[in-house]
Amino acid sequence: MKKIIYWSVTVAVAGFLFGFDTAVISGADKPIQALWNTSSLFHGLFIMSSALWGTLLGALTGNYPCDKWGRKPTLVLVGVLFLISALGSAMAPEAYSFALLRFIGGVGVGISSIVVPAYISEIAPAKYRGRLVALYQFQIVFGILVAFVSNFLIAGTSAIDWRLMLGVEAIPALAYLLMIIKAPESPRWLVQKKNEKAKARSILVTLGEQNPDQVLNDIERDKLQNSQSKLFGGSYSKPALFAFLFAAFNQLSGINFIIYYAPRVFELAGLDVNQSLLSGAGIGVVNLCFTMLGLSLIDKFGRRSLMYIGSIGYVISLSVVAWAFSTESGGLTVVAFVFVFIAAHAIGQGTVIWVFIAEIFPNKVRSKGQSLGSGTHWFFAAAITLLMPFFLERFSATEVFTFFTLMMLGQLIFVAWFMPETKGRSLEAISLDTNNNQGTLDANR
Repeated sequence: MKKIIYWSVTVAVAGFLFGFDTAVISGADKPIQALWNTSSLFHGLFIMSSALWGTLLGALTGNYPCDKWGRKPTLVLVGVLFLISALGSAMAPEAYSFALLRFIGGVGVGISSIVVPAYISEIAPAKYRGRLVALYQFQIVFGILVAFVSNFLIAGTSAIDWRLMLGVEAIPALAYLLMIIKAPESPRWLVQKKNEKAKARSILVTLGEQNPDQVLNDIERDKLQNSQSKLFGGSYSKPALFAFLFAAFNQLSGINFIIYYAPRVFELAGLDVNQSLLSGAGIGVVNLCFTMLGLSLIDKFGRRSLMYIGSIGYVISLSVVAWAFSTESGGLTVVAFVFVFIAAHAIGQGTVIWVFIAEIFPNKVRSKGQSLGSGTHWFFAAAITLLMPFFLERFSATEVFTFFTLMMLGQLIFVAWFMPETKGRSLEAISLDTNNNQGTLDANR
């Protein structure tokens, strides 16, 4: 078990790079727009959302290297992409090269959102799978926190402070690359794609699996029962729908809008620049603390219970923020309930999304299912980030937060009526129910 935890933590460092890369741009937002004198639409499309469009491409195509080359080589590729993007974007001479290098980092983010949850879910025992896969999310929010704190500490130190903000990501990217080189391959991928049962058994034993032969038998049975390779249609239609809805709701909460534009939102509420940056760091702290709480609860209370808590928290916090902007109730009210919103996200969607999507697909199409969920997630993230500067010029903050509130009422309905529970069950058992009797999943709530 110690080795499983070690490799889960090591692989999840890709999540740290994901989170850092996602949040670090918030500190460079306004300085870059002023430096290159870009319009709001250009700034949203090429500066702020370029990484997200790369993430979308990585999410939609990342299942190919994940299936063809294996989980481990794909994890190495992720580290290389992050390193290139961090160094390159920090030294970019103008807007277009900056956008391209941020796009490359985004590809790394998209691929990591497929390969990391898939890899950890495939080496983790069912009893601890939820919290081990959720380590990825923990590392994401830890990376977000470090990015916000780093931005706050670097801001104002020099004329190129935004370049320093972006460039420091190269340090953890290099550390991740050095660590991941010794990671074992996923035993489930070895059996499913290479039929290397002896090597898979050896890895299971090394990881501390007490019943490696039983696990291999279950993997073999799953391989025989799930011969269909097409994701859409037939027995995979229900998990595909679940993955799509789950990922879409994640971004229709407004979470990436808050992460990317936190300083701008707080300035709209009346805070000055320094207060806004400090409040952004507070978002990172709240996110980290409540992600840790979600991690401790996910295998005890289940995925669905956490989603109930998160969905209700979303609706309350977003509606109060919309009210605060409409009544001009003051910046502190907005900050306080944005923190509540972040807490609701962290304990609900933030903790559950990568776990749930990794669990509901059979071994044969897991990376494709991850690609669907991740691609949906990042399409909505990119679209929202692209359009927000434009929308904030034409719609009030009240209208924007009211829209997000209505979307989260939709998520609450999805959780209450459709979302299945998957805690404590082997991947093969979940796969068997999904393939042969889709109603069984719904009964295990």
